[in-house]
Amino acid sequence: MDHKDRTLVLAAIGVLLLLIGIPTAFLGPVEMYCFYLFSEGGRFHYAGFGFGSFMFGNIASQIVGYYVIAILLIPLGYGHLKTRRWARTLCLTLVWTWLVVGAPLTVVLFFVLVGSKELSLAAALIALVVLALGYLVVPGVLIRFYQSRDVRLTFKTKDPGSCWIEKQPMPILVLGLLYLFYVIVLHIPILFNGIFPFFGRFLFGMEGILFLDFSMACLVCLAWGTMKRRIWAWWGSVVLFALMILSLFLTLFQSSYSDILSRMKFPPREIEFLGGLPIQGYHLAVLIGTPLLITLGVIVLTKRHFRSGI
Repeated sequence: MDHKDRTLVLAAIGVLLLLIGIPTAFLGPVEMYCFYLFSEGGRFHYAGFGFGSFMFGNIASQIVGYYVIAILLIPLGYGHLKTRRWARTLCLTLVWTWLVVGAPLTVVLFFVLVGSKELSLAAALIALVVLALGYLVVPGVLIRFYQSRDVRLTFKTKDPGSCWIEKQPMPILVLGLLYLFYVIVLHIPILFNGIFPFFGRFLFGMEGILFLDFSMACLVCLAWGTMKRRIWAWWGSVVLFALMILSLFLTLFQSSYSDILSRMKFPPREIEFLGGLPIQGYHLAVLIGTPLLITLGVIVLTKRHFRSGI
């Protein structure tokens, strides 16, 4: 053989992924019990908890996160144990996608942990270091590992047949996954009074939910067109993300955090806690806008991968 066989390393990674993915799949249903704890009669109940409150949305988002992690890691664990070529490609796609959306997610996850888990100062610092390593160090190590010649040839030797996912350029796969990620994320504002930034003002309630719904439908269509590498999907992606970024910045840079919070209709206890966070509208604009800007940059750079025609 003209390469080092990495089967054992890949099998170890597969076992690790399964050890994370399978328990996470069980955590999803278990986490739903938190709704009982915060509802009337529960140990942590407070007036106003329910659909539309921050904690309700926080719990629901965590449950969705558990299911997403399980859906990704369990098949990847199997793919590593069986050394399927699609597992390597999918891992690289996930890592590159994480580099686009990971920074704001890391920040949000840190504040969620601090706000809902009552961490000590030492635990909070440890969580911050672990999250920072998870965004900055681990992706670089994984990209170098999966792009190495030994790993690539190990997968090729164990699984000689090509798969459709390998025929797609990596930027196309990353864009398709990003669009699906944004579809999931756009469900979260529905839990918070349907808030939607619309060119200088916020939409709420059914009006905001309809715009969120329309945005998700557009992203699904663009994900399909992008995987087919249709040129209309490229133009549509440029227009949609440019409009989303412009709308987001125009709205958040003109809004104060206190004004946004007052219109969210959260319970008084949540308003008191969230009101103490030292952030403003422009902080939120940077936090949310950064992955959107990076995504737009990726879209622009991938035009050569799209084919003309319908």
